[in-house]
Amino acid sequence: MRSVSPTPDYRERLVPGPGLLAAAACAGLLILVVLLPVAPVAAIVAGVVVAVAGVAWMVLAAPVVEVVGAQWRAGRAHVPVSLLGDPVVVADRAHRDRELGARLDARAHVVLVSSIATGVRVALDDPQDPTPYWLVSTRRPQQLAAALRAAGARTDQAGPDEPRAVTPEA
Repeated sequence: MRSVSPTPDYRERLVPGPGLLAAAACAGLLILVVLLPVAPVAAIVAGVVVAVAGVAWMVLAAPVVEVVGAQWRAGRAHVPVSLLGDPVVVADRAHRDRELGARLDARAHVVLVSSIATGVRVALDDPQDPTPYWLVSTRRPQQLAAALRAAGARTDQAGPDEPRAVTPEA
């Protein structure tokens, strides 16, 4: 019998920007150019395989940010929304760079994709966890902040039923 997981309130795969995807595809082109004088058919096959595999790997390995039920997941870690403070929208690259500069706390959980200029910063209110906040890239910071607020409001109404631990997945 399979358990059915709830539909996410918010879900985004943080796929790298087009420049990095093009670079992965160019690796296939380099293989093609190197092998072309030796074995033209093998060069074409190897070039296409490397290009497709490189792009597929970058897309499939990209971290996922989602709000499902009373949990927020960013990359391999997740936290109950009942432990979160109010989300702060990181609206542009300059704001993100300030957050990642001298203001960055080394204990923070950071999920960063360099080609994404916006994100959210959310304080954690858990005395058992030394992580002060999460700083997470997202292309839709207002939507993520709204989903976190809505999930937090639902949790406040229902009462906390989640464990008080931030748990990275293995």
